[in-house]
Amino acid sequence: MHAENCEKCKKAVALCVCSEIKPQTTRTHVLILQHPQEPDHELGTALLAHHALPNSTLKIGLSWRNLKILLGKNELDLNQWVVLYLGSGIKNEPPQKSPLQFVSKKGMPLEPPKKIKGIILLDGSWSQAKTLWWRNAWLLKLPRAILKPTRPSLYGKLRKEPRRECLSTIESIADTLDALHESPQVSAHLRQLFVCLLEKYRHKK
Repeated sequence: MHAENCEKCKKAVALCVCSEIKPQTTRTHVLILQHPQEPDHELGTALLAHHALPNSTLKIGLSWRNLKILLGKNELDLNQWVVLYLGSGIKNEPPQKSPLQFVSKKGMPLEPPKKIKGIILLDGSWSQAKTLWWRNAWLLKLPRAILKPTRPSLYGKLRKEPRRECLSTIESIADTLDALHESPQVSAHLRQLFVCLLEKYRHKK
């Protein structure tokens, strides 16, 4: 790694916001699966979110045998782990009460699981996230939810996204934790870290 990069966040010192991080407590475990070619050392947010959330795990790779191995746990109730699904279409979509809509494998709306222990996000470009989805068949067996943001990404024109509803990883985590009724302080801090990063990026340019 370049000598002028932060050891913790891997970003250039001019973009480092580690001094702003205040670890946030959550009931929900956040598991981030990152495509090995994704790490955007300038605008990537997965590692930033991981450092801000002690109850989180960040794994870099293409495929893993199952969730138990990923988390190093012998006992795990898979029905309590929700993966953020890449699809956007919901059949017979009800009036939107929450930005997080749980769906069946056929895209039909479902009631949320009675208990949610953790959420799983795929970090990478659209095509990289699809690769992670299809290379990990165990993901298809988990409850799935589609995130329909109520606001556009703060990225703006800094990063081109394939869909209007695409968010940064840290924004997706913030919106999801809000929908799961975690403390508003958690999502506010995650978004503030992202704002700080974008401000430093614009200043650097």
